[in-house]
Amino acid sequence: MSQSLVLVIVEHDNQTIKSSSYHSITAARDIISAGGNLHLLVAGSHTAAVAELAATIEGVEKVIMIESDALEGQLAEPMSSAIISVAQSYSHLLFPATTFGKNIAPRVAATLGVAQISDITQVIDEQTFIRPIYAGNALATVQNNGNKVVVTVRSSAFSSATETQSPAPIEEMVVENIPQHSQLKSQSLTQVSRAELSSARVVIAGGRGLSSGENFTLLENIADKLGAAVGASRAAVDAGYVPNDYQVGQTGKIVAPDLYIAVGISGAIQHVAGMKESKVIVAINSDPEAPIFQVADYGIVGDLFEILPEFDKALA
Repeated sequence: MSQSLVLVIVEHDNQTIKSSSYHSITAARDIISAGGNLHLLVAGSHTAAVAELAATIEGVEKVIMIESDALEGQLAEPMSSAIISVAQSYSHLLFPATTFGKNIAPRVAATLGVAQISDITQVIDEQTFIRPIYAGNALATVQNNGNKVVVTVRSSAFSSATETQSPAPIEEMVVENIPQHSQLKSQSLTQVSRAELSSARVVIAGGRGLSSGENFTLLENIADKLGAAVGASRAAVDAGYVPNDYQVGQTGKIVAPDLYIAVGISGAIQHVAGMKESKVIVAINSDPEAPIFQVADYGIVGDLFEILPEFDKALA
């Protein structure tokens, strides 16, 4: 494909664009660096404000907007139907490798009869990508077979696109007969006053070593002083200490902050896969043989219940 036509499916909440989409747009620009065009798809309900914002992102040549009450909850079945209605014109379909993208992209790829390439971290050319395998311990170079390309993009591997250009044109499309076999009954949002985990520059995360959910206040006090987000290992989440959206790791969120502080986390391979790209890693653990020290830039061996209060006092 000498001239790629790339469509990025925008993740949004019907009001604002999620940061993951800005990183996906950067990946798309890498694909068309040798020639091509970049379009965005904004699908949902009452999305005019989102489409207008999307039109100002650098490198975007057109925004396609699909509005329907059937897309209000952005469920996989109606969203994939809307996406497929415009997909035939494009050589590449890009989704963020978030819950949103992982929910929809496989259904789109299967319907189009192509193999999805998941979690790309680098674009070699329009048909060749790099993605992590074996929990991030190896990198695979994957080449598409020349058919339509459907990929999910690991946000932490690409820089964020910016909003600098004069608005691109917005084309509103009407899609008929969007299936509604499933319905969104309710959703519960966790309200947090500190930074969002996936985009925070500093993350402090706790593991089973904290012993209880109440002890996560030790991390929260420090996070408030550092302007950091609070994360957790899967062991802490499974134990009920914190909600699922705190989880960092292979089955949680992938983060790459400037500073990652791991407190009471042993360093299982699944957790390390989600934070090993952090620029500086600090580990606090009472076990000097804990695997987390193998990836840490700085390690503190000691009782976290003594170290954290001292750390908090020093910050104050």
